[in-house]
Amino acid sequence: MSNVSHAGHDMTGHPDVSEMRDRYDRMMGGRDVALVDGPVFLVGLYCAVSPWVLHFTTSQAPLVTHNLIMGIAIAVLGLGFTVMPQRMYGLSWAICAMGAWMIISPWVVGSSPDTGVVLNNVIIGGLTVLLGLVCAGASMRSGRGGARA
Repeated sequence: MSNVSHAGHDMTGHPDVSEMRDRYDRMMGGRDVALVDGPVFLVGLYCAVSPWVLHFTTSQAPLVTHNLIMGIAIAVLGLGFTVMPQRMYGLSWAICAMGAWMIISPWVVGSSPDTGVVLNNVIIGGLTVLLGLVCAGASMRSGRGGARA
C-alpha cells in the first residue's frame, strides 16, 4: 500500500504554485473576507424577521416595515459581496451607514420603543457596523494590492 501522507511536504516547490495562487486570487476577487459575507447575510435576515421574533408587530408598526426593508437590503448586500465581490467593494461603507441608522432608528422611526426593541436594533446595528468595517478594511487592503476591478 502506498503512503499518501503529505506530512512534511511543502507546496512551495510545486511547479504550478504561482498559477494556483493567481487562480485562487481571481476566484476570490482579491478579497479575503469571504467569511464575513455569510454573517452579513444572516444579520440582514434576522433584521428582517426580528419584528415577528420579538413580537413588536402591533406596538411598533412603522418599525416592522422599517426592519423588514433594512433587513432585506442588508441581506442583498451580503449576497452581492458573495456573488460579485469585485464590484461591491464600494458598498462596504454603505453597510456601516445602514448599521448606524439601525442603531438610531427606534427613536426616529418608532414611537416610544420599549427596551427589547431598542436593544434588538442596537445589537443588529452594532453587528452591521462591525461587519461593514471588516468588509471595508478588507476591500481597501485588497485595493492596494491591485485586485480592484
